[in-house]
Amino acid sequence: MHIGIVYAALAYTAWGLFPLYFHQLAGIPALEVVVHRTVWSLVFVLGVLLVRRHWGWMRALQPRVLGAFALSALLLSGNWLTYVWAVQNQHVVDASLGYFILPLVNVALGCVFLRERPRPGQWLAVAVAAAGVLWLTWQTGRLPWIALVLALSFGFYGLLRKVASLGALEGLALETMLLAPLGLGALAWWSAQGQGVLVQGDASAVAWLLLAGPLTAIPLLLFAAGARRIPLTTLGILQYISPTLQFALGVWIFHEPFQMARLAGFGLIWAALGVYSVEGWLAAGRNRR
Repeated sequence: MHIGIVYAALAYTAWGLFPLYFHQLAGIPALEVVVHRTVWSLVFVLGVLLVRRHWGWMRALQPRVLGAFALSALLLSGNWLTYVWAVQNQHVVDASLGYFILPLVNVALGCVFLRERPRPGQWLAVAVAAAGVLWLTWQTGRLPWIALVLALSFGFYGLLRKVASLGALEGLALETMLLAPLGLGALAWWSAQGQGVLVQGDASAVAWLLLAGPLTAIPLLLFAAGARRIPLTTLGILQYISPTLQFALGVWIFHEPFQMARLAGFGLIWAALGVYSVEGWLAAGRNRR
């Protein structure tokens, strides 16, 4: 169990530090960054599959599975594009909010689509978080759309992957395979037009983009290894490492404006996460007894 905690904590720490990486690519359009991330993730994952000689899962693919993973690939790419744009445009704090409310979005999606029955404490957490979102909307005069897009896109992505037949590595391989023709086509078009990093960029920019492959796949593999070894309640607590680090980077490293009025909205969401976490620990204890 202890090594499982280490694996999961490393995965969430890596995801929490992602703004530092994407900030290095601030001069490259977000769409181009996502295209490179897709292509080089596929190259890295195919390398891992080649080393492990793990290809049998491809023989079992059916049209229904391909359709489901095509949809999950679109959700994942949309999530990546929103996140990269947010980091490049000084909205890291807003992005962190999306991942703070993600666990509560998952509760709502499980209720609607999987017929799960949230416990009263979970409903209370969802209600408190909704109050926080409404407060932020009232303060700024608009919905916190970055946070909501990130939370909903990854929430629906997680829902699809929860009922999917493939594991983390195989699923990422299939998703990037489905996206790769679009990505390679875009890279070819930009290069033919004399545009894009591959034509206009220096060696440093290309090297940073090549890192997107391992930086995408390795945390995912660590997460999968950790999730198999620790209880879901422990995993639920560890997932707050990522948005906490993102929030800290946005406020103290990138010096994004954070008015005290917004702190009340964040406080409500943090309180909701506290209710959600404590309720989960108590429920797990009752189940063990």
